[in-house]
Amino acid sequence: MPDSRPRRHAAVAAVLCSLLFLAGCGGAAKQNTATAYADDAGPLVIGSDGSAESRVVAALYGELLADAGVKARMASTRYSSPAATTRAVAEGRIGLAPAYETSTLRALPAGQTLPGNMAATLSMALPPGIDALPPARAQNGVVLAVTRATARTHGLRTLADLAKAGRLTLGGPASGDPDAPSVAALRKAYGTHLTETRTPATADVLVLRGTDPVITRDGLVVLTDPKNALPPEHVFPLIGAPYAGLTASKALARLNSPLTTAQLALLAASVDGGASPSGTARTWLRSNGLLG
Repeated sequence: MPDSRPRRHAAVAAVLCSLLFLAGCGGAAKQNTATAYADDAGPLVIGSDGSAESRVVAALYGELLADAGVKARMASTRYSSPAATTRAVAEGRIGLAPAYETSTLRALPAGQTLPGNMAATLSMALPPGIDALPPARAQNGVVLAVTRATARTHGLRTLADLAKAGRLTLGGPASGDPDAPSVAALRKAYGTHLTETRTPATADVLVLRGTDPVITRDGLVVLTDPKNALPPEHVFPLIGAPYAGLTASKALARLNSPLTTAQLALLAASVDGGASPSGTARTWLRSNGLLG
């Protein structure tokens, strides 16, 4: 009777080889599937909060993705704040939204902050499966601004210059925001002698959001912040990792260099005045050669 052991050994070896082959290919198959899903999944739901700024940035994202062939649509829900939009992405209720650096960190459980490395800080703070794509140049963070006359009178270009300007008053529309600097914080960082005022219209130094249209309308001088005492708020795409494939990422990255704070302020002012976010976004993208 022939010995069947060689056949059994060969069969076992074949099974083991098959299992090893599948295991070895499994990671690659998973990776390829993830890449395909990231590029082809759809529709990607884009959310925003109720501000004109958020709505027009979401529209910019939508136009760029559509131009790249990525299936996307706007969410039917408009969220109440950047924090609420951040949580909606983190919980998977939407796939993409405009987000802001410091606001995003404030909306998430506290994580380790790496000074000067916001990308790493966001990466550690975000939950698994959520990505922070590179930011645009535009930011809507708190800024301090003065009139041209005040700037000329006191020689003001930076926050450091305030130290030699004597006693000026500080106030403005954004003075109650979480990111607004206190008089004590500015004194510690720059040696200033500011005093707070509760009448923003008469403040010498105005606390504003960087995209406030009053900056352009009134020709205000925004004081630079050489010591980075004010928290950064660059706008960036907060996206679910399954959608952050090469096609989508490259499409959204087209916005990073041309979208400045001044440009974003103009776009937001247009939408705030009643213009359609999608129409405003499409016109601006075409005028900047960002659509095919």
